[in-house]
Amino acid sequence: MSFQSLNLADELNQALAQLEFTEPTQIQALSIPLILQGKDLLATAQTGTGKTAAFMLPILNTLLQSEFDTPAVRALVLAPTRELAQQVAKDTKRLAKFSHLKVACLYGGANIGPQEKILKEGVDIVIATPGRLLDHMIKGTLSLNAISHLVFDEADRMLDMGFIGEIKRIMRKMPEKRQTMLFSATMDESVLTQVKMWLNTPDRVGVEQQNSTADKVEQTFYAVDEDRKRELISHLIGKNNWQQVLVFTRTKKSADEYASELNKDGLATLSIHGDKSQGARERALEQFKSGKTRVLVATDVAARGIDIKALSYVINAELPYVAEDYIHRIGRTGRAGNSGQSISLVSIDEQWLLEEIEVLLDARLTPQWLAGYEPDLTKEPKDNRKNSAKSRKQRDKKRVLGQRTRRRKK
Repeated sequence: MSFQSLNLADELNQALAQLEFTEPTQIQALSIPLILQGKDLLATAQTGTGKTAAFMLPILNTLLQSEFDTPAVRALVLAPTRELAQQVAKDTKRLAKFSHLKVACLYGGANIGPQEKILKEGVDIVIATPGRLLDHMIKGTLSLNAISHLVFDEADRMLDMGFIGEIKRIMRKMPEKRQTMLFSATMDESVLTQVKMWLNTPDRVGVEQQNSTADKVEQTFYAVDEDRKRELISHLIGKNNWQQVLVFTRTKKSADEYASELNKDGLATLSIHGDKSQGARERALEQFKSGKTRVLVATDVAARGIDIKALSYVINAELPYVAEDYIHRIGRTGRAGNSGQSISLVSIDEQWLLEEIEVLLDARLTPQWLAGYEPDLTKEPKDNRKNSAKSRKQRDKKRVLGQRTRRRKK
């Protein structure tokens, strides 16, 4: 199959030619014909497989071939984080470059005034985070009355982050007659239970085994003491002369601490997390992309939406509390057919987290020892496995409540 065989509008074919896109990826080949037929859709695909174009090309094509009496927002994409919203908007503008269609990106942490101005001038497509979308709806600067296409991008993460209340408020203002699509790297049945009321007999497609990891990502695990992780990270980066490395931590505090210590080791490092201003996060990401910053340390939420071509190395300084986040983390590399490498550092207190990842992937993950960084076998693990499910639930609840509090402040 080629893009030409899909009979897309000339404006889209022109954009695809400029981007040198000739053949659709598997998720695009499966999704685009169904969306063009007007069907609701549940789609599962790994990050880096072209999900944005999979839903945006048919939406753009339908809008270009339709005639409207009055200008209005016709398509809405909801994203869990500002970074992902920005990335989707960027990709959408590239696809719509030769058309008259206008795109707006709405997210918190930024001045609402310029966003209001853009909406007042008139837009056809809105990509937004739920909280900022509600802000505009409440202020009366945005109406959803004419929405004909709705996309939930990374729906599982939106619900995990506690956006269900905001989404319900948004859905109450949504026209009943519309096309609804859910795209995500993972698709949990609990997600489907919450959102199925908003879809009309959807088709379901997927290009990877559910919760599998990217085929082109080489996964390595090192057993190491907690207090030697930073030293090992510096060693791996320096010895192998890695020039662009994304490091994940569980908390904002850890992200800042790792960034500070890695800078002391002579590695140009910045951190991004939810407490950083939008401008600071954008500057850090731009410096990382341009190569001015060698290492970027990020929390899971802040890293969602980071799309860097040919990013080769991801390091998990701390294993995530939510096993599915491991998939999203290593999915930052090995994108668009490129190979990648993920390195996970596992302390004795994180063995239970590794076991949860093993269950999710249905695979045996055995940490190896690196000469000079062998773990101290005399140490006793903390009793983290006891009531681990209860502890995880409490942590997730605390995280969600904290995020809701921060959104209210914004």
